Amino acid sequence: MSSVISSNTPADAVATRVSIDLGDRSYDIDIGAGLLADPAVFDGLPRAAVAVIVTNTVVEPLYGQRLRDCLAGRFPKIHTVVLPDGEDHKDWNTLNTVFDSLAAYGCDRKSVLFALGGGVIGDMTGFAAACFMRGIPFVQVPTTLLAQVDSSVGGKTAVNHPSGKNLLGAFYQPLQVVCDLSTLRTLPPREMSAGLAEVIKYGPIHDMAFLDWIEAHLDELRAGDTAALAHAVRRSCEIKAEVVGADEREAGLRAILNFGHTFGHAIEAGMGFGVWLHGEGVGCGMVMAATLSQRLGLVDAGFVARLRSLIERAGLPVIGPRIDAVDNAGRYLELMRGDKKSEGGEIRFVLIDGPGRAIVRPAPDALVREVIDACCAPA
Repeated sequence: MSSVISSNTPADAVATRVSIDLGDRSYDIDIGAGLLADPAVFDGLPRAAVAVIVTNTVVEPLYGQRLRDCLAGRFPKIHTVVLPDGEDHKDWNTLNTVFDSLAAYGCDRKSVLFALGGGVIGDMTGFAAACFMRGIPFVQVPTTLLAQVDSSVGGKTAVNHPSGKNLLGAFYQPLQVVCDLSTLRTLPPREMSAGLAEVIKYGPIHDMAFLDWIEAHLDELRAGDTAALAHAVRRSCEIKAEVVGADEREAGLRAILNFGHTFGHAIEAGMGFGVWLHGEGVGCGMVMAATLSQRLGLVDAGFVARLRSLIERAGLPVIGPRIDAVDNAGRYLELMRGDKKSEGGEIRFVLIDGPGRAIVRPAPDALVREVIDACCAPA
């Protein structure tokens, strides 16, 4: 559900609110430009003696003080934990840095964590909040497009393990998500493209009219146009809120949100975490998943070509990397069998069952090998 919200945001703000319905764990996603200049955005949060902002070395100089100023009237003590930047630091050792800091700052079960950053910071802060004292409140303040349209919403929290992406984690919902579109103005072009992968995925799996809109407004999105970004973030969050509200713990429907992710996670793990951005893996993974859908007779070649063209226009890779010099497809299959969606060693793929519809099902290894060979760089 989406509605206009009123606040003291700047005149250029495009302020909307999307609500995610999870009973007593429901919360709002506030979307607008300049939200971090408005302390009233956080009026619904509980009072606490201590707040801790978890961020990284890139985001802290840009927005750390702005968030501290916004929270100053609500929390007597505000501490900041600054982590190294990058997917290669999304691990248990870095997570322990957060735990050590929470203990040192005397945090208790009412202390509030704030995840200020992209998907890595959001996932790690949420997981720390889920674990510390068996659960403390946290708020998502995503500063990348990818985090605003996907990872900050829905309560998935995790760190990576050498055997696979996000293997250690928990479902744990935030109290609130605050998407300040102004933070996207400092986003590098590569990160903007990575976020567009997660925007694009919502079209094939749920809303082809949204895909039409993305195609028509892609140039504005890549240029950082506030009005275009506001619509993209809002519509993405509406779709995700609808899916998560129906299937919070990914027992069925929610798995469709992983379109492109099974192949994409294999790329990330096979290349080494951080070599490709998550959105780059997802973008290329969507091409591979769409190609598999075509070879299973679920969509036609025109659909695959259309999706591939859009992903390429977004500045994302559409040719998969070779992650093993001897048996590239075999290595992909090995990594995908370790994916969280696998069941009994059987890889389950999110496939497009006609434009705007997604299903989750296995596919024969021989066919998957053909797709990997067809979609990856030659030896």
